This record gives sequence, structure tokens and C-alpha cells, in this order.
Amino acid sequence: MTPNVIEGGAPTRGRASLTSFLKNVAPALPLLAIIGFFFLFPISRLIYVSFMSNENTFTLDNFRTTMQEPYRSGFINSIKIGVLSAAIAALPGAVAAYFIETRGPVKLRRTISVMSGVLANTGGVPLAFMFYAALGIQGQLTKVLKFFGWDIYAGQFSLGTFLGLLIVYLYFQLPLMVIVFSPAIIALRREWSEAARNLGATQLNYWIKIGIPLLFPSFIASFLLLFASGFSAYATANALTVGNIALTPMQIGALLDGNVSAAQLNLGKALGVVMIVISAFAVIPYLAIQRRSAKWQKR
Repeated sequence: MTPNVIEGGAPTRGRASLTSFLKNVAPALPLLAIIGFFFLFPISRLIYVSFMSNENTFTLDNFRTTMQEPYRSGFINSIKIGVLSAAIAALPGAVAAYFIETRGPVKLRRTISVMSGVLANTGGVPLAFMFYAALGIQGQLTKVLKFFGWDIYAGQFSLGTFLGLLIVYLYFQLPLMVIVFSPAIIALRREWSEAARNLGATQLNYWIKIGIPLLFPSFIASFLLLFASGFSAYATANALTVGNIALTPMQIGALLDGNVSAAQLNLGKALGVVMIVISAFAVIPYLAIQRRSAKWQKR
């Protein structure tokens, strides 16, 4: 009798495992199919083609060309604007997220959350038009500043320069920081502050010893996400600069539009692969830190 029970138990456990697997995985199959078809397959194809010459033979010439001018300057400028826009927006955005989530009323928090979502996703031609209407040569804010004696166009300033583009990037980087950093603020428990105060710690000691160390990983993760956002932005830069600044996303766009010599048909693909690698250095640590922070919040 015992062998029969054991032999009959194996198929039963197998069916139970299969049922459990289908129950857990089946709902995600449509999402996995979409990710595979629209994300994994195009990236794998992009990587494969980037190593192909015009004669469909393996070559590294495409990647050697990406490290030469003007494409090297494009990477430098893209990394620079990503780092600077993230660095300038990170701290004010984190402070704003703290005051919004801890001091503001519920209706104000909901309103600012909706506004942050809208502003963070505003870009391209509409955003360029908004800034030209406000800070262009004949912009309304430009006229107001000029009325008070500050002519911002008396020097070299222009929305089509690196500085002008950086100012425009802050428009969506600041609200993006508020959005991605707010969950870390919400995860701070009031009991920790009260316990520190009961033990004789001042508010400053609490932030130095507890608050800032707990928030710092999430702050770094948010900074990395902002860098990836600024590094890969295309539509806004294209609408503002019209190719005046060497930026990798715009160079890829120009190559894909057909502005490429006959000897560099796959150069745009190689630039895209290098961009993916650079973005991965920001996104992968971001995901790892967020996963660790999520485990900490559950404790």
C-alpha cells in the first residue's frame, strides 16, 4: 500500500505544482509577451545589427566611430546635461516632497501629485513653445525682467544653448523628483521620530542619525532615475536646439532619418547600444536600491 501512495503522490504533487505555476504566471503572460515583443526583441535585434557592416559581416568599426567626433561630444554633452539637471533638481525636489507629504493637507497633496505627474510628462514641442512664450526674446517673462533692468539676452543666453536647455529640463526634472521620492518620505514612520525624542534626541540629531541615513539610498536611486531621464530626453532638445548642440539622442534621430553616409548605415544602431549601456548603469542600481528600500519599508 505504501508504494502505491508514494507513486500516486508524485503525479498529484506535479499537477499541484503545474496548477500553482499557471495560476501565478498565466495572468502575467500578456505583459511578458508585450515586453518580449516590444522591448527584448528590438533590443536584441539592435545589438545584433550594431555589429554588422554594410556587407552584413561582423565588425567593430561602428563602435569605434561612436568614440570619435562629433559623436564623442554628443555623449559628453548628454551625460553632462543628465548629471547637472539631476543634481540641480534632486535636493529641491526632495525637500519639496518632504514638506508636501508631511506638512500639507490631504487635498493639497493630491493636487500637487496630479500636477507633478502632468508636469513631469510634459515635453517636446508644447514645452518648447511654453518656454519660448515665457523666456524667448519676445517672451512675457523676458519683458518683465527687462522692465526691472535685467536683460537676459544682453549676453550669450539663449534657449537654444546648453544653459537654456538645462533650464528647460528642470521643468520636468523637479516634479519627477517629487514623484519618485515621495514614497520614501511616506515610509518614514512617525514613531521613529517620537522614540528618538523620548530618548532625548533633538530634531537635528534625529535627522542626522536616523532620517537622512534612511532616506539617502532612495535619494541616490531618485538621482539615478533623473539622470537617465535627462540623458535620454530627445523631443524637447530637438524642438529647442534644432541641432545646435551635439546630443546623442538627436544624433541618433538624424542618422535614422537618413542623414548618414553610405559607409555608416548601422552607426545609429551602435550609438543606441552605447546609450542603452550608459542608461543601464543608472537604471539597474536604481532598481536594486528600490528593491532593497521596499524590503526595508515592509519591516
